[in-house]
Amino acid sequence: MKDQKNPAGIMSIPETERPYEKCWMYGAQALSDAELLAVILRSGSREESSLELARRILYKTGEQGLSGLYHLSVEDLMSLRGIGKVKAIQLKCLTEISCRLSKERTRSGVYFHGPSSIAEYYMEQMRRLEQEKVLLVFLDSKNGLTGQEFISAGTVNASMISPREVYRIALSRRAVGIVLLHNHPSGDPTPSNEDVSVTIRIRESGELVGIPLLDHIVIGDGTYVSIREAYPSTFISDIQK
Repeated sequence: MKDQKNPAGIMSIPETERPYEKCWMYGAQALSDAELLAVILRSGSREESSLELARRILYKTGEQGLSGLYHLSVEDLMSLRGIGKVKAIQLKCLTEISCRLSKERTRSGVYFHGPSSIAEYYMEQMRRLEQEKVLLVFLDSKNGLTGQEFISAGTVNASMISPREVYRIALSRRAVGIVLLHNHPSGDPTPSNEDVSVTIRIRESGELVGIPLLDHIVIGDGTYVSIREAYPSTFISDIQK
């Protein structure tokens, strides 16, 4: 029997298809994106169920689906009927937890084995940034991650990325090797001429300092380009394959 106060409520859905019951019986992996959101939202309104509200949220994100939540502000979410301040903040915290979990690795350390492993590790952190940022990654002699630091935001150019500043930081962090990463908010990771030029300048400075630039990776939306792989003549140092 349907809930008379909320004819479209969750109770109108067969029990085996309700998000909570479905998760209990089959596990969270069995839930659709909308069903997962419905569980987080907990309730809908008098006019619609939490599941229908979840579907409207996903409709607003378009083709990006759940990942589109990252680009919606608290105000954007609150503009949706049925989403108040509490639910909007819950959803933003959910996206932040997702981003942080994507970077979690074993406590024994993180080791890279080529550009693909580096790109995979930082993809979720950087693909959603709406401003172009440059990340400097520090490695030990075995390509183990020892630290990282954002060094600029805006555009990747000679004035924003100073080789002197890069290696001042790298020396202070006792890095054996470094990797640069930066994102293209457009989603297209194709390196610009400036990207390649900056890479060459930093690589040349690294030869003098004795801390090689092992790669410069451009992050797009789910894709990446390794300048070391795309322009091999710009590099003379190797990262373990």
